[in-house]
Order: sequence, then C-alpha cells, then structure tokens
Amino acid sequence: MEINKINQLKQINETEINPIDFGTLAIDLGSSTTVVVFQKEHGQTPELLDLPPISRSPGEIPSLIWKLEEKKEGYLIGQQIIDLNLINEEKENNLSQDFKRWIGSNEIEPIYESKISPEKAGEILIHNIWKKVSEKFNVKRLVLTAPVDTYQEYRTWIVNVCQSLKVNEIALVDEPTAAAMGAGLAPGSTLLVLDFGGSTIDMSIVALEGGEGQASPIAQLVRFDGNNLEGKSTQVLRTAKVLGKAGVRIGGKDIDRWIANHLLPNEKPTNFILSSAEELKCDLSNINIKETLVISKKIITNQNEERFLRLSKQGLEKLLIEKGLLESIRILFTQTINIAKRNSFELKDLDSVVLVGGGSQIPLIKNYLAELCNSIPFLTPPPIEAIALGALHLTPGVRVKDVLSKGVSLRCWNKKNEKHIWHPLFLAGQPWPTNKPLEIILAASINNQLSIDLIIGEPEEEGSNEIIYIDGLPTLRAIESKERIKKINNAIISIPLDPPGKIGQDCIKLSFNIDDNCQLKITGIDLRNNNAIKKQNLGKIR
Repeated sequence: MEINKINQLKQINETEINPIDFGTLAIDLGSSTTVVVFQKEHGQTPELLDLPPISRSPGEIPSLIWKLEEKKEGYLIGQQIIDLNLINEEKENNLSQDFKRWIGSNEIEPIYESKISPEKAGEILIHNIWKKVSEKFNVKRLVLTAPVDTYQEYRTWIVNVCQSLKVNEIALVDEPTAAAMGAGLAPGSTLLVLDFGGSTIDMSIVALEGGEGQASPIAQLVRFDGNNLEGKSTQVLRTAKVLGKAGVRIGGKDIDRWIANHLLPNEKPTNFILSSAEELKCDLSNINIKETLVISKKIITNQNEERFLRLSKQGLEKLLIEKGLLESIRILFTQTINIAKRNSFELKDLDSVVLVGGGSQIPLIKNYLAELCNSIPFLTPPPIEAIALGALHLTPGVRVKDVLSKGVSLRCWNKKNEKHIWHPLFLAGQPWPTNKPLEIILAASINNQLSIDLIIGEPEEEGSNEIIYIDGLPTLRAIESKERIKKINNAIISIPLDPPGKIGQDCIKLSFNIDDNCQLKITGIDLRNNNAIKKQNLGKIR
C-alpha cells in the first residue's frame, strides 16, 4: 500500500454503511491507543472506523477501561473515560490503563494498580470494538497484532479472547512485520522496522519478496474458508520474510515515569502527573524547538499544591541516555542484525528504515538509529495507524515466513564429559515452519535408566537487557550469564526406556520439527529395538 493511499484514509459516513458489506477488520491493540481499520473485500480504500462514543477520532480509541461500581459487569471504554474526566480520578483503582504490557506476563508489577486484570481489560476492549463493528459490517476475517517480546503468551491470550467472536478467520501478526507492510515499500525491498510503542520496543528486518530479477507473485486468492471469492478480491499474494527480530518490554509510558520521577522525585506519580509528563514529552519531541528551550506544565501534587514540570529537549535527551534507552536500542539493533546475518543478510542490503509508534517521534531516537544504520533512508508512515494498515494487508493477501526470535536448546547427557549440558536445537533466526527435521541421538546417563526426560530451554542473547522495577520505576538491567538459559515451560516430557538404559548407551533417536503454528514437535525410534516413539508436542516456541 503506497504512502499516498494511507493519507487518503477517510472517515466512514454512517449513511453510506451497507449492513451486508463483507470485509477484513484489523485491530492494533496499543498501550496508549488502539487502532481499528476495516477494508471491504471489493478492494476499496481501507477505512479508519469512527466508533462513538469510545473513539477519540476516526480509527483511534484510547486504551482505557473504567469499572462502574453500580454494575457488576459495567464498564466505560476509551474516550468515554476522558470525556467524563475520570482519567485523573485515583478512586479505588477503577481505571485500567497501560494494561497491554502485562498481558501474558508471569508477574505484574505494583505500578499496575487497577482492580481489572490486564487480560480482562484487553478482552473488554476487543469485545466492545467487535460489538460496535459487527453491527455495521459482516466481518469475514479478523487480523490482530502482537508484540515480539511476548508473542507466545500474547497469542495464547488472544486466541482465548476471540473464541466467542463469530468470525470465520482470525490471524495474528507481529507488529514490526505489519509496520513493514504498512510503509508501502515495493516488492524486493529489505527494511529495518523500529516500533516504539507505549510499553514495548520491537525491531525487525523484513524482506518483501519480488522485485528486480524476480517475478512478483501474482496469484490471487480465489477461495478462502470454503467461499468462492472469484472477482471479489483484488488482493495480490505477496510474501514478507522476517530475517531477524528482537524486542524489549519498555516504551513511551516508561519515559513518562522517568520524567515525573526526575522532576518530582518525592512525589507519587498520579495519573494527572503522568499525563502532564506525557504532554511534556510530546512537546519536547517537536523537531523545530530549540534544545535549550524550557517547557513548563502545571500540575497539582498529592498535597494539593501547585507545581510545575519544567524540562528542555536537551534535558530530556540527557535523561534518556542516563536511563540506558539508547544502549537498549543498540542491543536490540545488534541482536536483530546478528539474527538476520544467519539468513545471509548484510547491513548494506537495507533499502529503508521504518519508524512507527509514538516513541519514534523523539528526535534523539531517530538520530541515534541513523548513526547505527549509516545514513540509510528513513520512512515515517503515519506512526499510529501504520501497523493496523499493514496488518490489514497481510490478510489474506500476504503469506509471512517468520523466524525464531529466540533459540531452542535441549538439556541432555554429554557422554564425553559425563554431565548434563544444554544442547542447541535451533538458533535464533531459524525459519519456521522447518523444511526438514533435526535429528539427535540421546544416551542414558545412569544404569537401569527407566526414562529420558526432555527439558526445553530458551537461550538469552549475550548482552540482553531485562526490565526490573525499583521503587516502582522501570530500570534496564543486563542479564547475567548464569541466567542465559531459561526453561520454556515447567512441563517435562518423559520417554520410557524398555528395556532400561545403561550409562552412556545410545538409546533413542529423535526428530524435531517446528510446525505452521510454531509448535515444537518430536517423533523418534528406540535404537535398540526400532520401536517407534509416540509423537509428542513440546509446546509453542518463539
């Protein structure tokens, strides 16, 4: 989709809505703003949906949920909360905001104070959007986006959320890939995408197949989910191949907390203070203001005193550097490049750098990435809706070939050293689904061994960062080497040995495959008697 087409997005006129229109709905659930786009299947221009009273503007819904006390299952959504000035109410934790980052998280930090769980808040928002859209359109397929860093957990959650929705097809795509498609580059292009959202920073290198020397795919979708679409769909099949990707769970909301803490270190950051810090951040992201110009925002403290948040662009940049934000982006860049190199990529192959998400508007971020990318041209599609638009055009018109953002290792017995080790099965950058199985032979580690246990781990990239919270403030910390292998899940798959194994004896040969849903599956045989080993599913990897 070309940039000029993005700029032609129009608000839906209620009088033009035809209740029998079929099409694809894309929802990009964001930490601050959720974007909703619809495209009729006859190929008209995608439309940013205006869904009053919950939308702030066409296509944009504030990611806010408010629990109504008088109703057991009553909630206010999005713009309703802002219009009633409830955003600044601290009463009884009725407000849920910035909930996306905690969906799928093993532990929710105390800074999330809402009585509504993050998963419940996300479910309420998606279901309310669905209800309003389905009253106007017949949605044939729904495509949603997910952050790279928690893709596996997020996918599990979104599948459960959508179980009750009456839609034939549902697709999920990671946000950087969707952003690449939303930028509208020509087939054959290779681009680096930085998606700096409210709670995550995702980076990926994406190759759009076709272009010079290659015929672009021209096959059209003529049948989908059993329905004949001949003459109805103008979507042309294109392929997006993810060469490398990485992510970290930190974003624009954390910058707001850094600003508030920096300027009011002894003040609890209320919603009003954080909202003012966000406004200050946005004002200081204007490329036309002087670095030394100090901007002020009036706030009311917890003691009902009038104070001011005062900061310059120079001061903001110094704060972000001190907090390690640029270092975190450098680490993401290095990880993404290293993964892509395993897929025959070189930095000189990049055609463009695409910046999306509100945080990408900060000049310091763009300038620093420009240094890393050696003056490769930058594209800046509309930062808010680019991902939703890209996701829309990924379904059904684009097939995505993906790679693992993290590797997979198996804990097994090393006969030479006589100890258990983590043996790499698939490295970060491994394309999936796999074309052929990976075979490995496992030996017994003790005499009379009755079974071999399979434990799967996920190696962390050396130099990776993790986010910890110190006194409620998000802080970047380097992952120590002793923490570099993390179990993917606590389940242990046990393969019986009959007869029992002897120490050092080769017992079983296993074949590892990654299927279309990124599930790790095994088959195998007992080498001592050629008996087949029952097919097992080791769970989803990423």
